[in-house]
Amino acid sequence: MLSHDDHHCALVDEGYVACVLHDFERKFDGQDTPSVGTLRFAVGDGFMLTVRKHPLRCADVVRRRIEEGARPVDAPMALELLAGAISEVMGSVLGNIEAAAERVEDELLTDDLSPNTSELVGMRRRTVRMHRMLAGLGAACRRLESDTELPQPLLPAIENFAQRIIALDQRVTALQSQLRLLRDELDLQAAQRTNRSLYVLSILSALMLPATLVTGLFGMNTGGLPWATSSFGTLAATLSAFGAAAAVYWVLRRLGFVRL
Repeated sequence: MLSHDDHHCALVDEGYVACVLHDFERKFDGQDTPSVGTLRFAVGDGFMLTVRKHPLRCADVVRRRIEEGARPVDAPMALELLAGAISEVMGSVLGNIEAAAERVEDELLTDDLSPNTSELVGMRRRTVRMHRMLAGLGAACRRLESDTELPQPLLPAIENFAQRIIALDQRVTALQSQLRLLRDELDLQAAQRTNRSLYVLSILSALMLPATLVTGLFGMNTGGLPWATSSFGTLAATLSAFGAAAAVYWVLRRLGFVRL
């Protein structure tokens, strides 16, 4: 209870169970935060003791359920109440991320909207954090399940908690796969936009190259230039430049390079 260790752990000793688990913190005014806090608890015959340095969301869920009429009368019921509160918090946070991922996916499928890539990166970061938290919770549950000194009345609550953690972790894994697909699709669309821009620039460069050659030719200060003394020389040189560009455009169309 007084240690400074913040990693998940579980201990069974002389009929008592003590655990260090992670949960999301909240502010004193009730506002949720993405910070992860530590919950320490010990449960024995007829009592449960919890310790936390910061306000945690699972404590609010436990208090709300007690106010709604929940009355744990023994250690297994108290442990089941706490495990259900942690599972509810994890499921709520995961549900918010899933809803945000669905909104990004809808924006991606709409041509006139461009999803916010920074939001997608933030969701991926949160799913990685949740996966680590759930992995730690699952490891603590397996540690308790395999301990021969675990009081048998507490085993069903531990097994039920482990099953909830496994189900939540499967949802996180599926969400991570969805986010990777969304990221790949965003990268593909960005690459397609870049290729279209490069294609247009390449066509414009090819069209302007002959015109640049013509204007460069007539810009030389050498003798014998055509139309140098003609009053229509500038017009003729301009038409020659546009004619060269049109000829290149026709050749590119014939070769299939221009699909406009």
